Amino acid sequence: MNDIKQNLELYEKKFKALADQKRLEIMYELCQRGKTCVCDLQEVFDMPQSKLSYHLKILLEANLIMKETKGTWSYYDLNDDEVNHLLSEELCCIFRKTGKGSCC
Repeated sequence: MNDIKQNLELYEKKFKALADQKRLEIMYELCQRGKTCVCDLQEVFDMPQSKLSYHLKILLEANLIMKETKGTWSYYDLNDDEVNHLLSEELCCIFRKTGKGSCC
């Protein structure tokens, strides 16, 4: 039961990160651009770096995006594996009743 509880806590963190329109917009932008400097994201979203950093931190903690630092610059990219995993049938299998689904 502890494994299930831990998995549910991880999914809660991910869904909380996704439950914000600005963070979804950031993810969409990263999906379109690929690896992007935080300075470019700041221009796109026209928001203070502190606010953008807050949203990026939440997405990072949920493992939905990745960060690479080169010198003083930070580059962000969508974590394709995690997003694909989250949008897969695996999650629905947790909530599917036995015998009603093909993936469980």
